Parts: sequence; C-alpha cells; structure tokens
Amino acid sequence: MAIRRIYTGNSLCLYKKAKPVTAFDERLAELIDDMAQTMYDADGLGLAAPQIGILRRVVVIDCSEGRNELIEAVNPGVVYVAGEQGGLEGCLSFPNESGYVVRPNIAVMRAQDRNGVEFEIRAEGLLARAILHECDHLDGKVYKRLVIPTPDSYDPEADLQ
Repeated sequence: MAIRRIYTGNSLCLYKKAKPVTAFDERLAELIDDMAQTMYDADGLGLAAPQIGILRRVVVIDCSEGRNELIEAVNPGVVYVAGEQGGLEGCLSFPNESGYVVRPNIAVMRAQDRNGVEFEIRAEGLLARAILHECDHLDGKVYKRLVIPTPDSYDPEADLQ
C-alpha cells in the first residue's frame, strides 16, 4: 500500500467524469488499498479516485467513530434520495476550506465491491452526505458548486453530535 498524492484546487482531474471499472483485478485491489490508506492518512471521511488523478469510478468512505468501517465502492450510483440536511462540508481536495451545503438526508447507493459483487447501502445523515459528495467527484463535480450562505438558524455544534 502507498499514500498517493491528493490533487487540489484547479487540477483538471477534479472536473472530469470518471470511467466505469471493467477489470476487477489486482490493479483495482491495489488502487482501493492505496485510496484507503491515503484517506486515513489525510484524516478524511472519503476519497474518490479522481482526487488522486485516476479517472475511474471508485470511492472509499469511512464515517465511523472508530475509523474501522471502510466502504469500498466500485462503479457506485445513487439510486434513491430523500429528505434534507444542511451543514458544513469540506474536501481533501480543498484543504482548509469549508462551506454550508444542503443535501438529501437519506441516500441509497448501489455499487460493486473489489471483486465485482453488487451491493446496496442505505445511509442517513453524515454517511449519506459522504456518499453523495464522493459520487459527485466521479462526475467531475465538487462540493463548492453547492455552497450557499449559512442560514441564520445554523448551529455548527449540531453537526458534531
């Protein structure tokens, strides 16, 4: 495993659409392992392959308190959303920046694991936000396009609970 460079700011790879994965092989497994190590090393909650310069539809996510519930998603797609949540959002590709973003509170993602086996995850709250954020990266979209002015009623301490 290796820690990869995370591309930032105006890097073109952040704004291009990623291609589907068709080969479920050792190269994919190595990519997923490197992405997980890179994400954990950077203290992130998620990482998409375009963020390390690889235009393939692969994301890793871990929103667990113990940082021990890694989700590896190949060719993910969001198949259902509902509700609404708002809160501060950041990104490893935009270090030391954040903005208030409104996203669905519930998201269902369908994807494949590193071996090509399909699975589905229903997520709420922070995990739903992370899934939507990372899937956006695969389509060349960054969270900053969704930032709105912080509502007067926003309580940043509520995001931490």
